[in-house]
Amino acid sequence: MSELRVRFAPSPTGYLHIGGARTALFNYLLAKKEAGRFILRIEDTDVARSTQESVDAILDAMEWLGLSCDEGPLYQSDRFELYKQKVQQLLDEGKAYRCYCTAEELDAKREKAREEGRKPKYDGTCRNRTDQPDEPYVVRFKLPEDRNEITFVDKIKGSISFQTEELDDLIIQRSDGTPTYNFVVVIDDAEMGINLVIRGDDHINNTPRQILLYEALGYNVPDFAHVPMILGADKKRLSKRHGATSVMAYQKMGYLPEALVNYLVRLGWSFGDEEIFSMADLIEKFSLDRVGRSAGVFNPEKLLWLNGHYIKTGSPEKLAELLKPFLEEKGISINNGPDLVAVVKSLQERSATLIEMANGAVFYFVDVVEYDEKAKAKFLKPDKKDLFEIILNKLGHCEVFSEKQLEAAFAEIMQVTELKFGKVAQPLRVALTGGVPSPGIYEVLQVLGREVSMKRIEQALDSLEG
Repeated sequence: MSELRVRFAPSPTGYLHIGGARTALFNYLLAKKEAGRFILRIEDTDVARSTQESVDAILDAMEWLGLSCDEGPLYQSDRFELYKQKVQQLLDEGKAYRCYCTAEELDAKREKAREEGRKPKYDGTCRNRTDQPDEPYVVRFKLPEDRNEITFVDKIKGSISFQTEELDDLIIQRSDGTPTYNFVVVIDDAEMGINLVIRGDDHINNTPRQILLYEALGYNVPDFAHVPMILGADKKRLSKRHGATSVMAYQKMGYLPEALVNYLVRLGWSFGDEEIFSMADLIEKFSLDRVGRSAGVFNPEKLLWLNGHYIKTGSPEKLAELLKPFLEEKGISINNGPDLVAVVKSLQERSATLIEMANGAVFYFVDVVEYDEKAKAKFLKPDKKDLFEIILNKLGHCEVFSEKQLEAAFAEIMQVTELKFGKVAQPLRVALTGGVPSPGIYEVLQVLGREVSMKRIEQALDSLEG
């Protein structure tokens, strides 16, 4: 059996969409599992809409997701000479012809076909022309007349058949000399040795045309596997109205690549009741026979849950590095604050995204605590003056803020004040953080450290006296 060769072939006309990312992921996983090759091809024949900015966005998203290619990126725009040669080959062999019909004539033909209840397809006017007038023309592929049906066995959908009468003579070269998608994709896949095409099922209708082109050009026809679409909650095709659809938008929203990869693969693929998969797990377990035939429904809440799982179980050191740009975006310098890894450890259980973690980390790095008005009114009243003086005194006797010393200090505070733990911890929490929601009070004290904690308690005392 020949080596498996698969590809991901995005058009650089925008960002990498969630659906495209899942297609890339399926190709990547199967290539890794089967020790095959994963090729990245940039389909930039649409010169008017293709941009370098979009190319960069796609490459950045692939890198962020961890989908490294074995070959590429390869660019269709580097291969225009080859496409011209293949157009000429089909013309020379009588398998293609020049069509001089104008856009107005074609519109009129389609309108007449609709009026007569026929399929509005090209009627073959120029099919047998032998003259070559000095006029603009397109090149059309001549549909074989001896072929009634095209059938292929899709590795996800099963056997699929098309009647040739449903097709027409496909344009393979535009009037400006540029080749069309269905033509170049066949040449590229064949010349690159792609033997399995995994792509979205919106391409199913292209497949019979492409099979005929493979055969006409003398190429081997690859296997096909068409992955079901991703839908929004309203069961319509996923779009911006359902929320973010760009891969890198999720990075900016504080999601981890592991979470997005895990979520995307589960949109249409399953392995028993398992929900959590590392990349290594997926490479070991992925197979096309476990990909469902029905569309997957995108569920933002499920993705958020998965992201929270990966934050809770992630390496604090790695999360600290990922958190830095989110803190910088908030204007926070981490150089004069507590150890960032310790900050992350204190917030992991409470954060579902890196943005949430950054928001929760702000109080650790401020020079002067800003109090939430409601929390201040409730917990920083003048009658708390004695409590804060006792806290200051007892914590001041702790040489280090170890959990053992903090527990002993709080036991003494509760004994002297005859208050329960919560009645001591909540006012102290507001003094240290500015609000009520925060990590455990011992954690906050340990992360802030003795000097900063004492300074903030003194600030709270000053505010009471003021």
